[in-house]
Amino acid sequence: MKYLLLVLITLNLYGAKMENIKNAYFAGGCFWGVEYHFEKLNGVKSAVSGYMGGTVNNPSYKEVCYGNTGHLEVVKITYDSKVVSFESLAKLFFEIHDPTQKNGQGPDIGEQYLSAIFYNDENEKEVAKKLIAILESKGYKIATKLISTKNTPFFAAEEYHQDYYFKHNKAPYCHKYTKRF
Repeated sequence: MKYLLLVLITLNLYGAKMENIKNAYFAGGCFWGVEYHFEKLNGVKSAVSGYMGGTVNNPSYKEVCYGNTGHLEVVKITYDSKVVSFESLAKLFFEIHDPTQKNGQGPDIGEQYLSAIFYNDENEKEVAKKLIAILESKGYKIATKLISTKNTPFFAAEEYHQDYYFKHNKAPYCHKYTKRF
């Protein structure tokens, strides 16, 4: 399957030029709900649940849940930057979870559920800072952390976490859209 995907990407059957394909990384509580909302956005090619920010290589869900790896539940968004901008992705991120909650997300409490944007470059960092400033000017006390992807690898979560709500024909229980911009 991975070989077939590589061939499709190489042959550019996704309909986008490879230089337009970028990755963004968002941690907004349980990755199931974050993935669910991003997969619906035009221009998003894939949303993969995983882990970032910790000290253990290729951690398991059980290790992350025990809270001793330092990882956050993160969704890797692969998108066509000619169709959707990083700013649009970040705005959606701030509107599908509570970026003011400091200890988790909804009923999910723990360090793996904290809110963060893992930025790839200074431009993404500045976009995120600008959006945070807009939200704070509206009275929100933003808890979202900004973390560089440098030396912070993404590890895909186990297969049973991928497309969780689609596979189980359910909707997120702690992620809902709230217009903030």
